[in-house]
Amino acid sequence: MNKQIVLEIKEYVKELKIPGIAASIKGRLEDAYRLDTSYEEFLRDIFRDAYDIRKENGRKNRIRNANFPYKKYLENLKTEYLPKDAQKKLKELKTLRFIEENRNVILAGNPGTGKTHMSIALGIHACNMGYKVYFSTVPLLINELKECRSEKRLRSFEKKFEKYDLVIADELGYISFDKEGSELLFTYLSLRAERKSTMITSNLSFDRWSEIFKDPVLTAAMIDRLTHNSYVINMNGNSYRLKETKDWIQKQD
Repeated sequence: MNKQIVLEIKEYVKELKIPGIAASIKGRLEDAYRLDTSYEEFLRDIFRDAYDIRKENGRKNRIRNANFPYKKYLENLKTEYLPKDAQKKLKELKTLRFIEENRNVILAGNPGTGKTHMSIALGIHACNMGYKVYFSTVPLLINELKECRSEKRLRSFEKKFEKYDLVIADELGYISFDKEGSELLFTYLSLRAERKSTMITSNLSFDRWSEIFKDPVLTAAMIDRLTHNSYVINMNGNSYRLKETKDWIQKQD
């Protein structure tokens, strides 16, 4: 193997910004000499390496940019602890057809039943499958919208917000908000209606949403937009977190 030629190849690859080839070229050349690989096979192998590395980097970037508060995975989700309705519908949600069909998912039920865990796990699964995802709690999303309005950046935020394949708005109902916050949330979630998917988690049933939106007309419009052609999952049940804690305590004994 001509080391000078290998160095030149690496320089060209660096200039062309193909890091996947730079990482694998030495090993692939050694394999080619040892196995008497054809030129076609050699080129296929190094380009496949570059493709695989770019794909993996893209996956990691999507998860990082999604802004998840922590990592949860479907394979670690104890489905037997989830409410019955969630157990029944999870198999369909895992296919991610709801994203392809621009349908919303509403996870509504009492606290501690696995809503956030399930939404993050589905969000990471979507990132792994190539979708762009954005996660935020509802209070943080409203604060971001207000900041964008005060700094005259709403149009820029809107363009970015519309491009996400899935937006996860967590914890609707834990904190009420003012008229401006209600209107901004309604406007920007409505932008996605039937064009992109939104997943909402809430500890309140729909008949109590007026407690946080205050305006009954806006509340009715919000529920209508979000639930049309969507998956509404009843998350009322025993505490998922409490069951996990009990399991952990038993393992310590």
